[in-house]
Amino acid sequence: MTVLLLAGSGEARRISTFCANQEIPTIASLAGATRDPKAMEVPVRTGGFGGADGFMAYVRDAGITRILDMTHPFASNISRRTAKIAKEMDWTYLRYERPPWVAAPGDIWTEIGTEDDAKNWVTDTDTVFLATGRQTLDRFQSISHARLICRQIDPPSGPFPFPNGHFQIGRPPFSIDQEVALFEQLGVTVLITKNAGGSASRSKLDAARQMKMPVLMLKRPRDVPGPVTDDLGKVKQWLLDA
Repeated sequence: MTVLLLAGSGEARRISTFCANQEIPTIASLAGATRDPKAMEVPVRTGGFGGADGFMAYVRDAGITRILDMTHPFASNISRRTAKIAKEMDWTYLRYERPPWVAAPGDIWTEIGTEDDAKNWVTDTDTVFLATGRQTLDRFQSISHARLICRQIDPPSGPFPFPNGHFQIGRPPFSIDQEVALFEQLGVTVLITKNAGGSASRSKLDAARQMKMPVLMLKRPRDVPGPVTDDLGKVKQWLLDA
């Protein structure tokens, strides 16, 4: 048995350690969006597969018998394609999706379906902190009248797409105090983030609550098929049962 672990999340790194400790042959695949990703304890391949045909060829050539999708909850294109191909080819497949964040007392959250919806909540005088990643930055054209700050891990390879914005470089994790200090320093009035879930990046939401700052929360994609679990214990058992 060889597992193809579609990685890109903190949980995927933990599962890679589990596979290494249990001596489960595993190859982790990273999209390459981050230039210097954290190390994993199994062999890693980086970059795309070259479409559906390339993906199928890789799975066959590498002797993959199980596919474990632990990509980011918003990497829906990858998950849709993988689930579809796995079903067509009768490959054993499982997707892990961490539980979403849920608003608590004191949170000022508004759920939005698309980046364009943010225009209904952002004014010209706002300073917006985009904790949504650079890959979807161009989708915020409708709020380019506001001051925009986009945080990313790596230094930018090009200019900010809108004149009234800049990149904020930083590698998580960040403490609540660090996030509060940063938001105050930058004069942030609105936080926009994807409902990624998990504890590693929750601190920005806790900081927003402490500051009584409104948050625009992008909803997750809802049409991703295939067997799915939000329980890491079940993922480990699925691996052990092979």
